[in-house]
Amino acid sequence: MTGRIITVRHGKPDISRDVRITAREYGDWWAQYNRSGLEPDETPPESLLEVTSKATYALSSTMPRAIETASKIFGEDLEVPQNALFVEAPLPPPPVPFIKLRPGTWGVVSRTFWCLGWAPGDTEGHLSTWRRVSQIADYLIDLSDKGDVVLCAHGYLNWMIDRHLLKKRDWLRVARDRRNNYWSWRAYELNAPEVAHGSRPAAEAAE
Repeated sequence: MTGRIITVRHGKPDISRDVRITAREYGDWWAQYNRSGLEPDETPPESLLEVTSKATYALSSTMPRAIETASKIFGEDLEVPQNALFVEAPLPPPPVPFIKLRPGTWGVVSRTFWCLGWAPGDTEGHLSTWRRVSQIADYLIDLSDKGDVVLCAHGYLNWMIDRHLLKKRDWLRVARDRRNNYWSWRAYELNAPEVAHGSRPAAEAAE
């Protein structure tokens, strides 16, 4: 029987958002964000430990925050291969001069520009990321033939995977928690009815 696909957003990274910066400085801040692990006191919620407890496979992006998230969930119980295929969708500094905003606001601005086609230099574009999401779906679906598979990745990428599985593949979301916040997760089954599960209000995250 086909197992579940479970996507997990990482815990809270150890980096301050309490700054006001320019778009150019946001590029440096985002690079630092990508180098950051989790805050020391971060722990996975019980709902996440429960839904991942029967995992046959676990995977992680190559970002430290995702790697540490997987470690906190699985410890030494399960090997978790890392793959750059699962890194976050790009957030290039937007072409907005002079003004200073908080990183979370720049994340929203950057994501909007990126979705509209802003991908300077060798930045992965919006359509290219959707093609990568299709590859990710193939990867997860193949592994699910042998049991539950858990992916520890990132907020926007997981949202893209959600859209792809629901609209392009014959999968349904059967449970979720924390919307798209840190430690959020979604569970999918093949041809299964959706059921409610412990979700609670939370702010949508930009990255």
